[in-house]
Amino acid sequence: MLTTALRYLGGYVLLRAEGGSPERFLNLCSYREIVLWDVKPAGNAYEMKMWVRDVKRLAPVLRKSGVRIRIQKRIGLPFFLHRYRKRKVFFAGLFLAPVLIGILSLFVWNIQITGNLHQTTETLLEFLETEGVYSGMPVSQVDCEKIGEEIRREFPDIIWVSASLEGSRLHVQVKEGLLEEEPGAQEEPEAPTDIVAEYAGTIASIVTRSGTPLVQEGDAFEAGDVLVSGNVAVTNDMEEITGYQYQNADADIQAYTERSYEDTMSLTRMVPVRTGKKRAALWLGTEKSRFFLGIRHPGFDQYVVSTREKRLQPGENFFLPFSVGILIAEEVRYEEQEWSREEYRQILTETFERECQNLEKKGVQILQNNVKIYKEKSSVSARGTLSLLGPVGTSQSAQKLQAPQAAEPGIQEGN
Repeated sequence: MLTTALRYLGGYVLLRAEGGSPERFLNLCSYREIVLWDVKPAGNAYEMKMWVRDVKRLAPVLRKSGVRIRIQKRIGLPFFLHRYRKRKVFFAGLFLAPVLIGILSLFVWNIQITGNLHQTTETLLEFLETEGVYSGMPVSQVDCEKIGEEIRREFPDIIWVSASLEGSRLHVQVKEGLLEEEPGAQEEPEAPTDIVAEYAGTIASIVTRSGTPLVQEGDAFEAGDVLVSGNVAVTNDMEEITGYQYQNADADIQAYTERSYEDTMSLTRMVPVRTGKKRAALWLGTEKSRFFLGIRHPGFDQYVVSTREKRLQPGENFFLPFSVGILIAEEVRYEEQEWSREEYRQILTETFERECQNLEKKGVQILQNNVKIYKEKSSVSARGTLSLLGPVGTSQSAQKLQAPQAAEPGIQEGN
């Protein structure tokens, strides 16, 4: 590798030697310490590589050996510089590019936040900007320890923060924890909550943890019926209700239910057909704006747009504040096409299967499927009923019940 680099910097040529006595030519070069490498036969001649400074020393060797040479190729930095000697702007840019990259490396161009679940990345970035931490700030002004302290102070649910500089990237790692419950969180609620049925059905099983169950296994119920009440009666020795305790009703209730299903779609759709005409525009962008090179508006009445963008990143952790991209607009005309039988069946089936998967994720078993596909004049639909076994009941606020007033002691008069 080092030898190849040195040869490129010094410059060398690829020669073709033919005629005369090639063996004597090689011996004379060795005697005069003219370095040759990659010597190989090429038909009735030989090809070899030689330092450019040794070419002028070949004159006596050529006379004695009778060999004729022809330069096939000139390789190396001296020839490159000579070829482009009139392109001053190119060389100026070549030397200024490392300087510009060095200057850009003194700033932060990418802020990466990982580990956040409840607090969004946008929220944390906005907070950091209010604290003077933003994309484009000098690396010398980044105080990683202070960043961690400010984030923990502003967001109590973040229990650990680590900020580190990686090239031109500021990497902020956070870890969120659960907030401690305030004292009294488990106290009796001010108002009770009931468990109410969303659908009609029959109770398969019920296990009550808190509240008063109003149904039992085998009972039928309608949508809106209270299944478990949050009002718990308090009785005396004579089984008389003296008051109520108010709770958040909690129970595991399994029930047999029957639900209707319907999904309708149009039998036709508008399909874009490309005409073959297209226009492209390049852009150079920053985080807040784009500068287009070319016609931004394609001039078509109807068209579809596709874009590709690449953030300039010379190294793994070295980001530049620029991105380049291309916008391609293709002219289209829209034609109405009818879905084929296979297509609309596939679409309706996939939608139905997703609905079944969502039910299964909620712990619902599908006991019987009576959904079928029906084709109408301008639409097609999948509809029918599903027989299900699964959890039922949703929490809903309830009114407090008051204990009946006891009759005052005394003798009642008769008529």
